[in-house]
Amino acid sequence: MAPSGTSADRLAAPRAHDDEATLSDAPPVAEQNPGHLAIRSLEDVREPVDPRLSPDQRPDNDRLDEGYARQIDDYIHHRDHHLHKVASHATEKGKSDADKSATDVSQHEPLYVEFEEGDKRDPANFSPMRKRMILLTGCLFAILVASSSSAFALGFASMERDLDCTHFQATLGISLYALGFGVVPLVTASFSEEFGRQPLYLWSGVGFLVFTIVTAVGKNIQTILIARFFAGAFGSTGSTMVGGTVADIFTPQQRGNAMASFAAAAIGATGVGSLISGWIEMNSHLEWRWIQWIHAIVAGIFVICVPVFMTETRASVLLVRLAKKMRKETGNPRYRARVEDERASLSTLIYVSCTRPVYLLLTEPVIMSFTLWVGFAWGILYVMIESIGPVFETLHGFNAGQVGSAYITITIGALAGLATNVIQERLYAKNVATRGPEARLYAPMFAAILFPVGMFIYAWCTYSRVHWIALAIGIVLIMWGLFIIYLAVFTYLADCYGPWASSALAGQSLFRNLMGMAFPLFTTQMFAKLTYHWANTLFALIAVLMIPIPYILFYNGPAIRSRGRFSGQAMRLQQKKEEETKIGNETVTGASEKGEKEKQDV
Repeated sequence: MAPSGTSADRLAAPRAHDDEATLSDAPPVAEQNPGHLAIRSLEDVREPVDPRLSPDQRPDNDRLDEGYARQIDDYIHHRDHHLHKVASHATEKGKSDADKSATDVSQHEPLYVEFEEGDKRDPANFSPMRKRMILLTGCLFAILVASSSSAFALGFASMERDLDCTHFQATLGISLYALGFGVVPLVTASFSEEFGRQPLYLWSGVGFLVFTIVTAVGKNIQTILIARFFAGAFGSTGSTMVGGTVADIFTPQQRGNAMASFAAAAIGATGVGSLISGWIEMNSHLEWRWIQWIHAIVAGIFVICVPVFMTETRASVLLVRLAKKMRKETGNPRYRARVEDERASLSTLIYVSCTRPVYLLLTEPVIMSFTLWVGFAWGILYVMIESIGPVFETLHGFNAGQVGSAYITITIGALAGLATNVIQERLYAKNVATRGPEARLYAPMFAAILFPVGMFIYAWCTYSRVHWIALAIGIVLIMWGLFIIYLAVFTYLADCYGPWASSALAGQSLFRNLMGMAFPLFTTQMFAKLTYHWANTLFALIAVLMIPIPYILFYNGPAIRSRGRFSGQAMRLQQKKEEETKIGNETVTGASEKGEKEKQDV
């Protein structure tokens, strides 16, 4: 395939048939392209859409600026004439009209707008400071929702007393939070790819703030449980969309450190939040309600930060806005952003948004295997949240404040993982040219062994005669391995799925958080039946069975990805970009050499 053009005049070459309309039929470049954007044909456009959609399913030009309310009204009153393609009318009017309709279709072939290389409006070209502020704001939300998941458990004693509820009912608050965390991204992740990240950050922050306040003022356990579910639902954005945001603004070479910062915030905050909450629970004037009030205060700070420090990072959303502006200013309805092919029609938007994460989870081998691994590891994290308190209280006589301090081992493990990522990034930079995305898997292969080792230590140090520091070491190793696994999910899947990163992460987030929901429901009974030693040994043996996963992907990842519908298209798009870059570099080098030769001749 010839290299794609980077401006309208590069795409102005006539087609093979003189009677067909061409891109050169459009107005002059200065008139048609006031935004100085690249204008491309369907064959050359870089921005992909859902590969399940065919070109025949593209909305016609009349549909682009039609509101969803109008489409719903048309559907209710059976006014579906807008949805028919010109070719469908041809079958009703006969052969003579068919020829005319085919010509009309070619004359209305879309002109796709994209950012030129180096365009400052492209989020990938934001300044380093701007990218850093966006990342830090996203990490603040990740810290907030991760801390809330674990800190809730530290207030069980005073909550059970004040609300007259059982320990199992209080535990449901953790499980329902994880359930909301897993289910809601199935919709919100895809909507963020269609409508933009910033609005969802803002409204998710507001929703999390509201339901955290409801939790703080709740008068009965039923209110608390409902509020916890919705707090998890709104907070789920912090888990799925930050990964997509990082993929939006950082190149693969920069992405590892950015993702590591996010992972450190998401996992490390679990320990810090519990440390602080344990001592809040110890204060008889504060207890469980003030654990929630402090989280509400931080949520309010985040809501203020979103409009101040964050801006839209989804390039396709910005291109839609620019395409609409061009259609309005030029009067030419052919201009569109590629993503409008899947969002201009309400029915197509609903189909794509509500099915893509699950479709990816069930059909993409890379996501399926990594999801199984990280889902189990995430369930173990919630086992830690649930069991650290009883283990240290019953075996070593810790009070609530000291138990909260024991949770800091989670943060130490995350910091160890962050240090390991420095080595991983060096290996990635050295081997990405030959390994591709699989260069992200060096540290996960180490973590696959480290994770069960830590679990065996934790399992067989749960004796009162064994010093509590041995338990702490086991937890640190577990969290070290879990951090690496969790980070690898975000970096590896973002590299493999690119524009569909949020949907890919939402699919694994569903399973991962369902595991986080389920594990606390049976671990108490499991520990009672099997004891801490054998229950955790069973978990460690399951972790041993999962050791081969990163090794299989490391050695066979490209072959596995090529068979996936989405990952295969992402591979082809990446190869196309690399070819264009190579051709561009060769052109620049050739021109430079020619100029140098002419200079020498003179």
